[in-house]
Amino acid sequence: MAKGKFKHKPTGERTFSSPEEIAAGTSADRPRTFKKQGENDVYDRRGEPEQEEESEDFAKPKYKGTEGLIEIENPNLVKPKNIKPKDIDIGKTTDMSRREREELEKQQSHERYMKRQEQGKTEQARKDLERLTLIRQQRAEAAKKREEEKAAKEERKAEARK
Repeated sequence: MAKGKFKHKPTGERTFSSPEEIAAGTSADRPRTFKKQGENDVYDRRGEPEQEEESEDFAKPKYKGTEGLIEIENPNLVKPKNIKPKDIDIGKTTDMSRREREELEKQQSHERYMKRQEQGKTEQARKDLERLTLIRQQRAEAAKKREEEKAAKEERKAEARK
């Protein structure tokens, strides 16, 4: 087994163009079939003249790798949102996520329930009010009893002094 990440045997040699070949235009890097950039007629593959537009509105995005060849619609792909400051709508409300919406609904329903509870319209509030009235009655009766017992004690003390 070979050690390291480099091959020990060269599989091919590089060829470099000499300055004379570059000046003559016969270098190995550029085939003779390439046209010069100065030509005004631009043809596509079908041989029809293609119109050149250098407008910013119609500029095609540059693709990496095979992105330009294959059109893929990936629902998980997050596209970058380039928003200019002049395009921002200040009055627009942002959409809430599902969790935020559910939490807000939960808080609102709890507030509505507490309002109804204070007004005594819920079943639990009615039961609580009934318990409260029973407790008040029991406390009132107990207070009456204590007063009567206290009055009875005082009468006994008064009789005992005489």
